[in-house]
Amino acid sequence: MALFLFLVIVAIVLGLIGWVVHGLGYLLVIGVVVLVVDIVFGLVRLARRGRRRRLR
Repeated sequence: MALFLFLVIVAIVLGLIGWVVHGLGYLLVIGVVVLVVDIVFGLVRLARRGRRRRLR
């Protein structure tokens, strides 16, 4: 969970820097890519966690 939050913060910071500083638009693209990868990673972890059943 900490990795997920860290990557979201990194994506937001890169996106803001890329948006504010002209000529660094590639940072905005990198931030968006990091955010999308992070969301996919979180969904995969959530889906994998839901499949396991505990033995009683």
